[in-house]
Amino acid sequence: MKQDPRVSTFKQEFYSQVSDTDWSNWRWQLRHRIRDLEGAERIFQLTDSERQAIQKRQGLLPLGITPYYAALLDRDDAADPLRRTKIPSMEEFKVTGDECEDPLGEDAHSPVPGLVHTYPDKALFLVTDFCATYCRYCTRARMVGGGEFLPEKSMWENALDYIRAHPEIRDVLLSGGDPLILSDARLEWVLSRLAEIPHVEFLRIGTKVPAVLPYRITDGLLGVLKKYHPLFFSIHFTHPNELTLEVQEACNRLADAGIPMGGQTVLLKGVNDDPEVMKALNLGLLKVRCKPYYLHQCDPIQGSAHFRTSVEDGQALIRSLHGHTTGYAVPTYMVDTAGGGGKVPVGPEYIQGRDGDYLKLKNFQGRDTKYWDPE
Repeated sequence: MKQDPRVSTFKQEFYSQVSDTDWSNWRWQLRHRIRDLEGAERIFQLTDSERQAIQKRQGLLPLGITPYYAALLDRDDAADPLRRTKIPSMEEFKVTGDECEDPLGEDAHSPVPGLVHTYPDKALFLVTDFCATYCRYCTRARMVGGGEFLPEKSMWENALDYIRAHPEIRDVLLSGGDPLILSDARLEWVLSRLAEIPHVEFLRIGTKVPAVLPYRITDGLLGVLKKYHPLFFSIHFTHPNELTLEVQEACNRLADAGIPMGGQTVLLKGVNDDPEVMKALNLGLLKVRCKPYYLHQCDPIQGSAHFRTSVEDGQALIRSLHGHTTGYAVPTYMVDTAGGGGKVPVGPEYIQGRDGDYLKLKNFQGRDTKYWDPE
């Protein structure tokens, strides 16, 4: 795998004693994650807020950054977009408004541990609580990273039994945590049993691993995945700075294995809420054959106010893309509503009313136009 210049320079400075073979081994990367104050201070010039937050944060949603991904973060500037998403600050401990631990009501729609059934024909199968890195705005901050939600086959069997007993479930999304953290054998154990259920028509994997641990996309993993088509990947990307040479190769290998990829991005204040940044990210994803799919409004988890934009700002961002770049680079802007109400598209409104048999519309240039649509 080619090495991005940023990664090569970082490795030479902080991990010069590590062989390229070890560095590109995904298990080595996981074992050597930055997980505590000492590890963070070795690499980053921390602010008082970051230092205090690392010391205060215990249990769930810990600090965890792979050496590879650390190479993409600015060592000196705490305002660096990617750094803000991975190194905690004291802002996480400020709870405002309607923020809560489970804003989407997943726990209330969990008939058995590890399974969420909110939509009629889709089940969310949470197979682990472990991630390669922990995003500070994580919707499941209440449950990830604490080692309390282990990938146990007994729990998986109960979830599989529920899916077998509900023939309306056509679509199963593996998530967590991150399913790609499982070994090839464990991941295949889950996929093979889901594939045996007649009414399950296709499978999806929700993951950030290709963006933060591209070395995980091994020949062995691809050999497993290719057995279980139709299989789709929903990949969490945040910023164009993630699109390294390593990530490009990982995504191209997935595409070559016949796996359609959709990019899922969370809209984050000061990270990717700039039109040029979002355009660069989405065009970059298209180049690696990943279709920008959803732009999510940041969920109101506890301590996330510093990341949330207004919905109006999100609509303006989509408007800045629509018509100004290829439609393939324009995701659907979604709000996941409270208490399990589900996702709702909230893109900008272009219909301005009616004029007899015509719809009055405003185009991407802001110009009034119309479309013949007799009542």
